[in-house]
Amino acid sequence: MAVLLVVEFPSAGPFGAEAATAYDALARDIAEQEGLIWKVWTEAPERNVAGGVYLFTGQATADAYVEMHTRRLAGFGITDVSVTSYEVNEDLSAIDHATLER
Repeated sequence: MAVLLVVEFPSAGPFGAEAATAYDALARDIAEQEGLIWKVWTEAPERNVAGGVYLFTGQATADAYVEMHTRRLAGFGITDVSVTSYEVNEDLSAIDHATLER
């Protein structure tokens, strides 16, 4: 069963086009993570937060990513990370056009 992760953490930026340039290599690394189907990068500069919504093939790969990514963020000095995990109802999601495959 697919697993959706919602990750949010404090960020002073960069945001927008500056973030796209600054995090290009990171995005390419994330794209190669085992079990990742997709990631949507999120940001709310007015609240000083950033993060992402991720879809993984299953709980094991999602858990492994959370462990690795939490360590990576801690290396950047970010320790206040919120992660929420959801099981995806694939049957209902397919009816509503969700892309559940890479």
